[in-house]
Amino acid sequence: MNIFLTGFYVLTLLCAVLFVYTKTSLKPVNDVGFLGFQRTYLFVYLLAMGGDWLQGPHVYALYESYHMSTHQIEILFVAGFGSSMIVGTIVGSFADKYGRKLNCIIYGVLYGLACITKHFDSFWILMLGRLLGGTATSILYSAFESWLVYEHHHRKYDSELLGNIFSHAILGNSLVAIVAGLVAQFFADRFGFVAPFDVSLTVLITMIVIVYLTWTENYGDQSVNISQSFKNAFTAIRTDHKVLCLGAIQSLFEGSMYVFVLEWTPALTPAPPQVSSQRNLLEDDKQMEDGHRGTIPHGHIFAAFMVAVMLGSCIFKLLSRYTSIESFMRPVLLVSALSLLMPILFPGNQLIIFIGFLVFEMCVGLFWPSLGTMRGKYVPEETRATVMNFFRIPLNMIVIFILLQNLPLKVIFQCCVFFLIMAAVFQQWLYKEYSNLPRVSSGSDKSPVGQLKAAIEKDLIVSVGDEEEQI
Repeated sequence: MNIFLTGFYVLTLLCAVLFVYTKTSLKPVNDVGFLGFQRTYLFVYLLAMGGDWLQGPHVYALYESYHMSTHQIEILFVAGFGSSMIVGTIVGSFADKYGRKLNCIIYGVLYGLACITKHFDSFWILMLGRLLGGTATSILYSAFESWLVYEHHHRKYDSELLGNIFSHAILGNSLVAIVAGLVAQFFADRFGFVAPFDVSLTVLITMIVIVYLTWTENYGDQSVNISQSFKNAFTAIRTDHKVLCLGAIQSLFEGSMYVFVLEWTPALTPAPPQVSSQRNLLEDDKQMEDGHRGTIPHGHIFAAFMVAVMLGSCIFKLLSRYTSIESFMRPVLLVSALSLLMPILFPGNQLIIFIGFLVFEMCVGLFWPSLGTMRGKYVPEETRATVMNFFRIPLNMIVIFILLQNLPLKVIFQCCVFFLIMAAVFQQWLYKEYSNLPRVSSGSDKSPVGQLKAAIEKDLIVSVGDEEEQI
């Protein structure tokens, strides 16, 4: 039995034990309304992510089957990241003015059209598909969360339960990723490389119908035009240090995560194949591979990574019960940096590097629900989607920069370690800002949002008192 399969079994056992422990030891949620709301959101969100995961394993193989050159394929993938950074930022920001529900439907339409373009053996039509897919990706990582946070607060559910939804979303997303990989391989083996994209199109259409029928619409600030929305979002980032820190943490961590996606294959392969890091990205797109290339069992490794992410989401639920997210994310980000030191300190040592990568994936499982919960606290509601899409600009710039430089593997991981250490520095800054928030008495709203409201009310009372004294 190889170390990768062993790692998968061990992590699966740990994840199962921890999942059962969290279910039995933590106080159950008995709010029927909240549970129904959670199920509605998660079902749609996992369909949206499933449509994305189904496309990952065979993108490169499909382009190869159309006799695209390596250079052409590299251009297609750079175009995808570029459109996510530029066009996606604009389109994704429409959610605040024209509706988050509508934006989620647009995601399904754009990504569905991208699937249709995969039927054509034409570079320019495939380029259009990459542009559509990159734009859709920006919507996926902003509009759905924006809709959720607004509805959660609007329906007056306990603010602490928001992290519960994010944790379940990451847990479910990992399961969906594994299932999507198996389904995509099944259809590709029987009907060709384009078949998984048709399955994805079916899933996306199903998602659109369910969103249309079950979701209510919500907005940010509808009274401002798009340009003013961008100005307001920029002002929020510039003037509120907490929002600035969140943006920096997201860009640095996710940028490192996507670069990790590009390079984990050569880092774990005993004799690295003579291909560019761009080619590795194409084979590893969205951490899903067909398992037919290289000398390592990509399927086993990917499955182990996904279980590690699930383990991290379970750990999040425990940690968030005993300490603040702002506090425990500081060591999490430092541990993530140390985990990616393994390919630098122990090049060629497959076991140590694999363990380091598993630890990094656990940190990913902690990072996603933590970041979502903190964004729910600090990002202003009226420009939430716009601010979140601003965060993705430096993220995509990091990936494109690494992608185009063709750097040595050691240098690439050194960049990732530096980015993650900087993310930890910003997290420490955010923790200081959080610590300076006024604390309220028991029985009051203890969330940072509630504390901010209390601070504003306190300032108003003091101001009124001063005016009365002057009178």
